Order: sequence, then C-alpha cells, then structure tokens
Amino acid sequence: MVLDVYSFTAQGGRGHNEDTAAFRIENGHGLFLVADGLGGHAHGEVASGCVREALFDGWSGSMQEKDQTRKQWLAEKFFEANQAILSRQRMQGSDMKSTAVALAIDDDKACWAHVGDSRLYYISHNDILHITDDHSVAFKKYLAGEITRFQINSDDDQSRLLRTLGSNDRYEPTQGPDDVTLSADDAFVLCSDGIWEYLHDTEILVDYLKSKNAREWGYHLLMRVMDRVDGSNDNLSIITVMLS
Repeated sequence: MVLDVYSFTAQGGRGHNEDTAAFRIENGHGLFLVADGLGGHAHGEVASGCVREALFDGWSGSMQEKDQTRKQWLAEKFFEANQAILSRQRMQGSDMKSTAVALAIDDDKACWAHVGDSRLYYISHNDILHITDDHSVAFKKYLAGEITRFQINSDDDQSRLLRTLGSNDRYEPTQGPDDVTLSADDAFVLCSDGIWEYLHDTEILVDYLKSKNAREWGYHLLMRVMDRVDGSNDNLSIITVMLS
C-alpha cells in the first residue's frame, strides 16, 4: 500500500496549542496520532507530548520479530503513555491529561485505538464504515436518545470526558476491529474535537470523494471549519490518510 498523508495542527483561538498531530511512514507501514492535551498553562501540551513519545519511540515498521500483534502493541503503548502522564503530574504538580486516537497500518492491515473524544473516521468503498465513539457525557446522551448525533457537536456536556490518558482508573482505550483488511482507495481521518465539532459526518465523506490526494482533502475540511469558527475556538488538529 502507498500511504498519502496530510497533517495540520494549530492553536486556533487559544493562547497556545496543546494538541499533538504526528505520523511516521516506513516501507508501507505507518503510525498516525492525534492527541488533545488538557490542563492549560502548557501542561496539556506536555501531556499530549507524552503520548507521542510513548508511541513513536517504540514504533517499528515491522512486527515480525515481536511476540505480540500490532493491536496488542497499541494497547501497551497507550498504557505506557498513561503512566508517563501520571509521572509528569507528580513532577509538576499538575492535573494534565490527554485524549488520543492512533492508527497503525501494516501493509494491507490496520488497527486503531482511542481514549477521550479525539476521533477516527474510516472510509471504504466510498462510504464511512466506522467512526470511533467518544468517551464523553454528550455521547452517552446520544446513545440514550436524548440528543441527535449532530447535537453532540454543540452539547453543553461535549467536553465532559469519561476517559482520558493521565487517569488512575479511566484510561483504557477502545480499540477497533481486529486487523481490518484494507483496499486501495480506503482512507482515514484522525482529528481533535476542535475539528469535528464544526463538521457533519457526511461532509467528511463528500470532501473525500472530490479530493485527489490527502492534502486536498485536508484543505477542504479545514476551509469548512475556518468558515464556522468565531475566533475563540479550540486548537485544531487533523490528519488525513489516503491509500492506493
């Protein structure tokens, strides 16, 4: 598989950027991460940086010599990220935390995991096949039928998170299906809530269908967001991945 990637992160209407967007590609293998740091005063940036270090410092483009699957590896790295943030909390006297969504692609196989409300969208055969479920009170309200799916974006409880990295007992990631088999023209979006809260799910698909590459797709989505923000918006982070 050839992996075409576009990545963007910015502070938006905030004083500084506490998000992390990172990726690495090697011989048909790829690792992609969006983490949204929480804590303010740059502590959120430290927390999301801990997630990046835990995942990428231990990443290899091949799993052939490891006694675990990539899915198991991903779960282990989320645990290590949680431990690293807890350690920094003690060192700095801060309650810093982070959401995270990560995607691993190995040739024609993919797996992913997330904690919090940073999202992954998986597109295949010109349709959105999977969207990660937010670990938030607003998402629980949607599941209970109290609000519609799109109302999650502006609900008062949208930012009340039920799981985060940097927690003693509520940090476990939710993982996607086992070893999803990929096809040419499959695609992914990873993004923080600063992006998806301004988008309809169908807009993500429409912009994919009219884009020639990952950069163009990312631009289309960012232009929609920029037209809708009011200058006080959250940090913005997005990664688009297109396969061929």
